[in-house]
Amino acid sequence: MKKSYINIGGIGLTLMLTVVCTHVNAQTQVISGTVTAGNKPLSGVTVSEKNSNQTTLTNSKGVFMLTLKMSDRSKNKQKPVLLFKHPQYKERAIPVILDEKARNTGSAGLEQMVIDIDLLRDEVGGDSHVKNGDSDSDSDTVANNSTDRNADDDTKTKGIEEVVINAGYYKVKDKERTGSIAKVSAKDIENQPVTNVLSAAQGRMAGVSITQNSGVPGGGFDIQIRGKNSLRKEGNEPLYIVDGVPLSAETPSLYAVTILPSASINPLNAINPNDIESFEILKDADATAIYGSRGANGVVIVTTKKGRKGRTELKLNTAYSLSRVANHMEMMNTEQYLNMRRQGYANDGVTTIPASAYDLKAWDQNQYTDWQKTLIGNTADASVLQLSLSGGAENSSYLISYGHQEQSTVFPADFKYKTNNLTGNFSFRSPDKKLEANMNNTFSFQKNNVQNDDMTKKSLQLSPNAPALYDTNGNLNWENNTFTNPVASFNSQYLNSTTFINNGTNISYRLFPFLSLKLNGGVTYQDFEERSLKPHTMYNPASGLTSANSISSLNRQTVFSYLLEPQINADFKWKDHHFDVLVGTTLQQTETKQGSIQGVGFESNALIQNLGAAKTKTVSDQLVNQYYYTAAFARFNYQFKGRYILNLTGRRDGSSRFSPENRFGNFGALGAAWIFSDESWMKKLSWLSFGKLRGSIGTTGNDKIGDYQYLNTYSVTTNIYNGITGLSPSRLYNRDFSWEKTTKKEIALELGFLKNRVNLSTAYYSNTSSNQLVGIPLPATTGFPTIQSNLPAKVRNTGWEFDLSAQILRAGELRLESSFNLSIPRNTLLEFPNLEGSTYANQYVIGYPMTLVKVYQFEGVNPQTGLYSFTDFNGDGKISSPDDNKVVEKIGVEFFGGWTATMKYKRWSASFLFQFVKQRNWNYNKSMLIPGMMSNQPVEVLNAWSPSNTGGTYMQYSAGTDAQKNALHSYFQNSTAAISDASFIRLKNIQINYSIPVQKMGIKEAMIYVQGQNLLTLTNYFGIDPEFTVLGYLPPLKTYSLGFQLTF
Repeated sequence: MKKSYINIGGIGLTLMLTVVCTHVNAQTQVISGTVTAGNKPLSGVTVSEKNSNQTTLTNSKGVFMLTLKMSDRSKNKQKPVLLFKHPQYKERAIPVILDEKARNTGSAGLEQMVIDIDLLRDEVGGDSHVKNGDSDSDSDTVANNSTDRNADDDTKTKGIEEVVINAGYYKVKDKERTGSIAKVSAKDIENQPVTNVLSAAQGRMAGVSITQNSGVPGGGFDIQIRGKNSLRKEGNEPLYIVDGVPLSAETPSLYAVTILPSASINPLNAINPNDIESFEILKDADATAIYGSRGANGVVIVTTKKGRKGRTELKLNTAYSLSRVANHMEMMNTEQYLNMRRQGYANDGVTTIPASAYDLKAWDQNQYTDWQKTLIGNTADASVLQLSLSGGAENSSYLISYGHQEQSTVFPADFKYKTNNLTGNFSFRSPDKKLEANMNNTFSFQKNNVQNDDMTKKSLQLSPNAPALYDTNGNLNWENNTFTNPVASFNSQYLNSTTFINNGTNISYRLFPFLSLKLNGGVTYQDFEERSLKPHTMYNPASGLTSANSISSLNRQTVFSYLLEPQINADFKWKDHHFDVLVGTTLQQTETKQGSIQGVGFESNALIQNLGAAKTKTVSDQLVNQYYYTAAFARFNYQFKGRYILNLTGRRDGSSRFSPENRFGNFGALGAAWIFSDESWMKKLSWLSFGKLRGSIGTTGNDKIGDYQYLNTYSVTTNIYNGITGLSPSRLYNRDFSWEKTTKKEIALELGFLKNRVNLSTAYYSNTSSNQLVGIPLPATTGFPTIQSNLPAKVRNTGWEFDLSAQILRAGELRLESSFNLSIPRNTLLEFPNLEGSTYANQYVIGYPMTLVKVYQFEGVNPQTGLYSFTDFNGDGKISSPDDNKVVEKIGVEFFGGWTATMKYKRWSASFLFQFVKQRNWNYNKSMLIPGMMSNQPVEVLNAWSPSNTGGTYMQYSAGTDAQKNALHSYFQNSTAAISDASFIRLKNIQINYSIPVQKMGIKEAMIYVQGQNLLTLTNYFGIDPEFTVLGYLPPLKTYSLGFQLTF
């Protein structure tokens, strides 16, 4: 048996070829081996014999087996050449030199040998019998000779050399990149019980903060890449690129009535996570400047899986999940609640409790319902079916994938979120390898009928002795007109459906060995439709409503976008110099159409779906927006001796969102790197295997302000004059505003130790945004709320980022690896001329983060009066705004990160991910009603002031009838008492896999896996969940999943 360990980098890609040359007969020879990336098995590698149709693929363990025909080798003494191909790594050609016995008989010797090969230096270690092959200058030779040395003995640089990073317009080896790019691979994403890749990426990347803002199926995400640069919320969205085509990150519809916060549906909901090959985020100026104005807030690049050369492969993956709300707040029981209510009236001086206090006067005083269990306590289930077919020949490949997912909710109704995804990716290369074409197609169909009525807030505030939801006949219970039934909205119907089509086409032609022509094109189409039906039956019959009051509405938005990017790329070497030049242009047009129609009054609810049957119809403005974007860009990359690297990027953008005088902006960046570990004087340090110092500086822009902001625009008025429908102005004219700009700086150090078994990356960044684009508030007398303009304010984001990874243990078949990332961001408002005289005076403070809030200083409860006490800063004897809410509280993240570990043993593997966040945020005190009103409270409120408890932390109970107490509670909600620590450590994901031995059954691979999501959260936060603290939205759910995967 022969063993060859061939280092080709890739967080270092290392090919460990265990070459077993077995004498099958005089005509064939079997070669088997293992391909790994950074000591991790690499699946999907195409292994073939050059100039032959013999080919195979590595399995999930990186193992392959290839049978070579030996019939002619004894005649021409031709040595076989093995080709190893993977889309993320450089192709490798490895000749295998047979000994004389193998050449003469067609068999190979069985002796074992281990050789050293460093493909970066074209060096081959081992004894004198091993030599370089002469077939290709960049190939390595596996000889059929013995040696007792290990490849790790002489290879110092085996960590990150061959990992290829997708930087959008170009690809770069991780070792040679000058910019800051974070990457999550397919193995970190696939099989997780999520519908959006952002959920799987949480906690895995430094500098990238991802917050899930709802646990409802199809929920949105807030992603911040190195902080908030703009004063506008929409101005902080990153650019999303899927297979080379940009996607819109904007709200789907002006008329959206979805249940989700801010009506936001993330564009990546349309991409099946199991179809994703890699997920990269560009962060610094060097990486983002080539995207110009669109890259100011970072770039999210999603690359879907491609087919590979080899035999046809059919893969089936199915999973079933169960989810529940992870944490329930402990609320008052009926006895505690009713005592609070009675005491509230007594404290307010009310001696006769009014009849409208139904919880005290009409409802069963012994009834108790745990409304959290009833309204958000169900178990949601989810099912996943994934089927893919892939394969390819010498010059073509394909992958067709279909995915279906269904999710229910924890609400007490049959709500479903359904997605169907179809992916078809095709690649072609001409026999002379000059022409290459790739077509990537994604089709997504989503349907969501979850009502726009989140039960979370009601489950916390509903009286514990409130009546049952349904009467004995199964009808909605209105309890003699004393009960507003929380599930009455379930009698309405809601459905949003999204059709998403994305096509990305890449064509390249190599004119000369050093010069290529490229064309990147794409088309995106999205059709978002919402239908809402509100029959009169969702209201109390006592109201007297009939079908004449029923309402039906239809909202629709379509977005069509096309992209063309012709490019020229020159890549050539001269002695120790390597030049890579890219020049191109961008042409993009996006057309958005949106409109709404509402019908009121139907003869019968049976006609409610037919808007034409409505007695009254209201048609909103039918809006058509067109956005034109054009750019010219260039990239110049220079390397000297492979260790001194310079990267220059420039781009000139044109956007239709600015007036002709300000339409164009110039952006660019400079990046540089020094791989000092390749210096001769550094090679003496045996413990240091890799070292790189890199830095960048540059400018990007921002035009995310919506369309036509610089024009006078008009809307159709509902008023009619002399029978004529007129127009009314809807926006104040301003042609002078221009690009918002961000200057980014970064310096970073990357180190590899112990032959890259330990890798550390440290980066410091500083981003300064200026020329802020905001809507400046106007006096009401102007007739307009705001005017779009540039604000001379500056915002700076700085921070430290740390990434640490280690291969902790390699003992036989046992592997243990771990990684850790930490981000320490800081946000500061540097400048804001005339801030104190502006409408932002109570919102921002120079020298503080943009996320600050000004609140009242809570001093506690006055032990004599039992009322809240606050600091009277101006000494006028009363509490008022803005004179007394002067305490600056920093809301937001102080640091965040994640810790992962993976263990493998034989057929078993297990991994986990812990996410941690250190932050301050609003707590439950911000949203609670006055303790004593008709609303349940957390048990913490039992510690309220009373004559027998003068040290209580809450004011004496009040039924809401005392004006002074109402005002004090309002101050309390906006005081230091409502802000506290919201830090948490969360077991974000845990997974256990078992590979079933099924080869004898004609099945290539079989795997069973179990996963958990959000299983454990450690926190002292006062509220239902610390991740998204806004009351009224369902928190992320705890999920258990069981799956099975088959490969044929």
